[in-house]
Amino acid sequence: MKGSVAYQSIQKRGLHIGLLPEMAAAVNGSTPITLDHDLDVFPEVGRRLTVARYAEHVDDLAARLWAAGVRTDERVVIYKTANADHWMLAAAVSRIGAVVVNLSPALDAATVGVLLERVDQPTLLTDGTKLDLLAEVPLADLTRRVITSAGDRPGAVSLAELAGAPRVKPVVRPIDEAAVITHTSGTTGIPKLVVHTPRTQGVRLVPQWRLLSLMRKKETVAIHVPFVHSRMVAAMSLALLKEYPVLLMRESDPADVAEQFIEHRPAFVEALPNSLMEWEGLAEDPRAPFGSVKVFSSTFDAIHPATMSKLLKASDRRGALFFQIYGQSEVGPAVGRAYFRGSAHKANGRCVGWAMPKGAARIRVVSRDGETPSEENPGFIEVAWDGLAKTYFAEQGRYDTNRNGDWWRTGDVGYRTRFGCLHMLDREVDMIPGVRSSLEIEDVVLGKLSELSELVVVQGPDSEPVPVICTVDDRPLDRDRWRAAVAGFPRLADPVQIPQAELPRTATLKVQRLALARRLEEQPQEQA
Repeated sequence: MKGSVAYQSIQKRGLHIGLLPEMAAAVNGSTPITLDHDLDVFPEVGRRLTVARYAEHVDDLAARLWAAGVRTDERVVIYKTANADHWMLAAAVSRIGAVVVNLSPALDAATVGVLLERVDQPTLLTDGTKLDLLAEVPLADLTRRVITSAGDRPGAVSLAELAGAPRVKPVVRPIDEAAVITHTSGTTGIPKLVVHTPRTQGVRLVPQWRLLSLMRKKETVAIHVPFVHSRMVAAMSLALLKEYPVLLMRESDPADVAEQFIEHRPAFVEALPNSLMEWEGLAEDPRAPFGSVKVFSSTFDAIHPATMSKLLKASDRRGALFFQIYGQSEVGPAVGRAYFRGSAHKANGRCVGWAMPKGAARIRVVSRDGETPSEENPGFIEVAWDGLAKTYFAEQGRYDTNRNGDWWRTGDVGYRTRFGCLHMLDREVDMIPGVRSSLEIEDVVLGKLSELSELVVVQGPDSEPVPVICTVDDRPLDRDRWRAAVAGFPRLADPVQIPQAELPRTATLKVQRLALARRLEEQPQEQA
């Protein structure tokens, strides 16, 4: 089977992650998969696998889950310590026709308890460490059974004890029924559970399949995104079907990242925007850890032009580019654009891109007040295509409030230029009276002050825009440099400096702006 044939099959029959490893092995079973950590569920297999071995492990785990009592159509919540085996376990759950519910390991016990109740008597697939964390959650009441992938606990079924279970035939879920459930970032409260079907997952591969076609050689793809995220489904699917060697990364410390990049020399890097910001300093490393990178890609949030420029200048590849995709869990990839070495530093960070080729999402901007959306009067950004998530699990009404026929309201505000470029200015809930775009302020000031490691503009107690800053190594802020950098934004309040570790973040490292604003109101900070 060729990768293109498998891809065409997915477009017709949908993407079933339980079948994907087997399909990829049929394309090229010798394609390497390398990890920067050990698998908790199979600690003995080491960090170097092939796609064929990967598929074999998924089949093995599917057999063990069946032996543990999991059956087709059941919902299986996977909440475990961050590890690449999460995606392997998810594929195994899918392989027996059950519905995967991915929960981030960053969620606290109380939130997990709420989501378990919402999912309504699921099987919980977890590990000893997380079970200890959930000690106060009434799992016996909220779940059908508890299975551990590592670390035995009383009352839980251990996957390790089910080794050698008879293999079972794969089950293909209906193309428009729930297959994988992920959750939103939870920036405004309890996360919503986003339902993906085989059809919606398959459709989302379309624009990204074309992006990967830019890589003519079978070079390494480094993936550093949360293993629980819907983006991981697309990233793994595309890399494996394209026969690219994969480097699956969990560690984010720049020193660890540098060692991995120097050893494996990836040509394509996909990572969270905030991870890429954390790695900026590696651009100065004389070993050139980014030297081999042809394409940087990020899809979770808009990224600052200064970060893109530093990364691109650290590449030794001719024509290196940074491809940014704007989207969200509910819509997948919506628009995109490429940035290049010579111009990224001059880019308008609010321009998140253009509609992608035929078969991809459609975009529109709808007026908020009856007036035509513009830079001064942004409108609601909406997306339509077959890749939209089907619903919010157990919250259909909440989903329906954002859905208008074919169109999904993203919650972001912006406008389109006469050339068709979509400019995303802010989340609607984060808008500050009298401020055109807090994100634009952050782009500009971060581009001017290299000593800042993070800048977040939030609404203060008196509706004023308050810049919350973090500096490299928590060094004191140079007030003169700050005043010069923000001279174009006279309404800004004096900056508040906090350690970067104290920024409230989501599982995808987005800053929880509303939580940060509440902190300023409840616990006034000293000005920087």
